[in-house]
Amino acid sequence: MRLRRKGNPTAPATRRPRRGPRAVLAALLLAALPAASAPALSAAGPSLSFAPHSAAARLHPGDVGLLRNASSTNWAGYAAHSTTYTSVTATWREPSASCGSGTSYASFWTGLDGYNSGSVEQTGTLVECVNGSPHQFSWYEMYPAAPVYFSSTLVAGDTMTATVSATSTGAFTLFLKDSTRGWSHTIHQTNSSLARSSAEVIAEAPSSSSGVLPLANFGTVSFSGAGVDGGTLAASNSTEINMVTSSGTTKASCSGISGGTAFSCTWHHS
Repeated sequence: MRLRRKGNPTAPATRRPRRGPRAVLAALLLAALPAASAPALSAAGPSLSFAPHSAAARLHPGDVGLLRNASSTNWAGYAAHSTTYTSVTATWREPSASCGSGTSYASFWTGLDGYNSGSVEQTGTLVECVNGSPHQFSWYEMYPAAPVYFSSTLVAGDTMTATVSATSTGAFTLFLKDSTRGWSHTIHQTNSSLARSSAEVIAEAPSSSSGVLPLANFGTVSFSGAGVDGGTLAASNSTEINMVTSSGTTKASCSGISGGTAFSCTWHHS
């Protein structure tokens, strides 16, 4: 999912049946090139997009010209974006959602690119609220291609680990593991033209052709073991990103990084 910086929504994908019961769900901005032998892929899933961080977010300069804080209409989390990156990883406990009568979404993932580029190579999970009930999905995407969903069972409370890595020649490996259920998926994709200009650990409000979709009330998601290029997340000089509405109301905020590898993000507004 590409991070939409405030004020410049990214064009969303076309709606199609997606990781959730919503009959016609907005196309997920998560772009994923179909793998020739991708394991346990699901034909059904919400048609949403996990988009890049939007280009017009409010950014707050930090030391040595690096951005330490930013706000976005669709991302919350941390992004390193000062060099070329080869890997990012994190573990989290899959949140549920407190669902109202409307349809809403929240996604959790790690990925390369998307903070300051038009592509995102990512894998993670999604919770979708439909008719008052939460539904969980797992996926990978190589945006701007469409997301691909896995058919493996995912339940709130499961311990998830997502890792995305790449070589200098553009060979990408996207790995997603559910330690609670005992399943994992490894996807290989190749694209030598991608910038690998950022590495991020994100909670996202997915998007559709109409813009950023309502953010499901996921409570708090806690990330641990977060690392970039073999080091800790804190050592990557990453930027903290908080999610806001177009008028500046906070949708989700994140804590500081603890122990170099752990932080949490909390829902405030849809």
